[in-house]
Amino acid sequence: MKIIGIGNAIVDVICKVDDSFLKENNLTKSTMKLVDEAEFKKLLSTLKIEETVSGGSVANSIVGLSQLGNKVGFIGKVSDDQLGNKYEDGLKKENVDFFYLKKKEVTPTGTCLILITPDSERTMITFLGTAGKISEQDIDTNAVKKSEILFLEGYLWDEGEPKKAFDKAINNSNKVAMSLSDLFCVERHKPHFLELVKSKLDITFANEQEIISLIDAKNFEDVVDFAKDIDKLIVITRGEKGALAVNKKEIVECSAKDNLKIKDLTGAGDLFAGGFLHGLIKKKTTKESLDFGTEMSSKVIQIIGARLN
Repeated sequence: MKIIGIGNAIVDVICKVDDSFLKENNLTKSTMKLVDEAEFKKLLSTLKIEETVSGGSVANSIVGLSQLGNKVGFIGKVSDDQLGNKYEDGLKKENVDFFYLKKKEVTPTGTCLILITPDSERTMITFLGTAGKISEQDIDTNAVKKSEILFLEGYLWDEGEPKKAFDKAINNSNKVAMSLSDLFCVERHKPHFLELVKSKLDITFANEQEIISLIDAKNFEDVVDFAKDIDKLIVITRGEKGALAVNKKEIVECSAKDNLKIKDLTGAGDLFAGGFLHGLIKKKTTKESLDFGTEMSSKVIQIIGARLN
């Protein structure tokens, strides 16, 4: 297997809202907020659902990689309930090997409410459910060992059992990539993420805000210097300014695509990472890998939802 992903197995519920909805509910645009099941249901009860689809950051990347013809797998915790079955079916339809034997859990399968405002930005309200209870017992070490690259998401990392699951996966991997996922995650786990980036990850995916926050950079030049110093591959998306990859040997840049009819930015970073990793496992140059990532990202932001059809 080329790549195995481990992440939050979450069903996405996509809704369109006005900015006033965010303000009324004290939500910060373009971020992710964790809520309990009661608050999630309360918010959802006032909204019209546009689409329901299997989601999760790394899972979206893995599906993108499968659509590009790669042999891939995914580990994520769901319950044996209606949403859990929907989640597993969604992966199977995309030819993704699901390395988790679901069983009836006390906590239901996780759900993410994706709120799309008229400017196409997405704000996420997440009830982690059983996804956030992943443990080291849920990690299929054999599948991890047989994969060229292990891909993790910052959303999944947390103290206790999820951290043990993370560590077990990393310790059995051949090469590790991780997405910092969200500014909320970076600020919540900054010392831990910084240690991961410096010591345990081979490849880090981040947007400009996330990486600047992680290292408390004064400007973007500080970020480039940091990446060169630690001699790891750091891949950074910068919105309209494009993307770049930095390591000790080189800085490679890629322009953003013009004249796109943007509908929804959900999944932009996920599909970018998927495209970049596709280039990497196909032994393409860093520039070609950035181009793959940009192409995938450009396609997904012109549709509603985080997965290409």
